[in-house]
Amino acid sequence: QEQLVESGGGLVQPGGSLLLSCAASGSIFSTATMGWSRQAPGKQREWVAHITIGGNTNYAASVKGRFTISRDNAKNTLYLQMNSLKPEDTAVYYCSTNPWDRRFGYWGQGTQVTVSP
Repeated sequence: QEQLVESGGGLVQPGGSLLLSCAASGSIFSTATMGWSRQAPGKQREWVAHITIGGNTNYAASVKGRFTISRDNAKNTLYLQMNSLKPEDTAVYYCSTNPWDRRFGYWGQGTQVTVSP
């Protein structure tokens, strides 16, 4: 059974950095585009970034240049390096095989990121 487990969230000051990880079990990771999305309080879930099997990446405009998505296919692990964090990055971050549409794909339980002085 496919399972995704995020970790690495926490409280950080503006301008700080965090590294999120997503450990995948099952067979889906080796064949799937993987991505991150986030949901801030009172807002809809939004796509943040994704990475293909071959390593091609794409980012939302709001995070481009600050966040870096990567994957280690040997370890079945997805990463999101977040730098220059802003208060508006505060959200629950989810990894998924379908980060564009929460109705489909496999999803983790989410990890909270709070950016505050």
